[in-house]
Amino acid sequence: MSDSKETEPVEVMDEVSDSEAKPTSKRPSFRSDLAVLTKVRLNIFVLITTLFGFVLATKSLGAGWSGDHVWLLVHTLIGTACAAFGSAAFNQLMEVEEDSQMKRTADRPLPSRRMSTQMGFAIGWGLSAFGIIHLAAKVNEQAAYAAAITLGIYVFIYTPMKRWSSLNTLVGAIPGAIPPMIGWAGAGGDVFDLGSWILFALLFFWQLPHFVAINWLCREEYEEAGYKMWANGDVSGQRTAWIAFFFSLVLAAVGLWPGFSGHVPWWAAGIVCAAGLVTAWLSLAFRVSGERTTARRLFFSTLIYLPVVLGLLALSWKQL
Repeated sequence: MSDSKETEPVEVMDEVSDSEAKPTSKRPSFRSDLAVLTKVRLNIFVLITTLFGFVLATKSLGAGWSGDHVWLLVHTLIGTACAAFGSAAFNQLMEVEEDSQMKRTADRPLPSRRMSTQMGFAIGWGLSAFGIIHLAAKVNEQAAYAAAITLGIYVFIYTPMKRWSSLNTLVGAIPGAIPPMIGWAGAGGDVFDLGSWILFALLFFWQLPHFVAINWLCREEYEEAGYKMWANGDVSGQRTAWIAFFFSLVLAAVGLWPGFSGHVPWWAAGIVCAAGLVTAWLSLAFRVSGERTTARRLFFSTLIYLPVVLGLLALSWKQL
């Protein structure tokens, strides 16, 4: 459950869409404001990773796709979505002042005063509570606990940490990597299974080059709003590029893990590793040029990485 328009590992497309949105004189509808408050576009990615966690756990367990199993998936996605939507609302409630200072986020419903903080709180609380309770009642306790931990870290640790430590990106990557574990638990797997942790590791390290690229592209706004980010003051992009390069190499190495564990054949693990190396190469290209075009290329490559790798794992994952 993450945020978007900030540097939250859990916010993917929103950063770009917000930063390039053109001002409009037309007042947004309540439906539109609700979508922004709950970060619907960002949380589509949360649901996609949850779905893949469910699918891979199903393959690991050798379970069939009966009607009951399909409904279990539906309930897992409903609960995860509501918890994610609620956490996004809480995140914005805690950052109204900062959002009002950034052009990209000033027109959100809370800083623009189109929606009251009381209503935002009620929406966030209602969705979060419903999501976690729904997972506990309709799926299982492990899935509910994982969702609650995700929300807790994201709202109460990561969000305030952005104001005082640049390590917030590392902390924010934790809730961004848990959704596939929720899906894994939802399918009947144990969140402590090796396959579940492989998915967590891939999502965790994928987020770091993804978000440092965003950090650098939006660094001036983050600085003005008082956020402590790795890219702050890095006009040349050198520090940001090296950080992206390092974590891309780690991501490439983690890509070999499912091959060593026997979850996928070696040819598939090799492709996952190569995808991480492509990100590393683009990080070096950004370091050499230090231009926004190469930073954007790095960012968009991470968007391509995720569906390619998850799709490949879904096709090649084996029952152990």
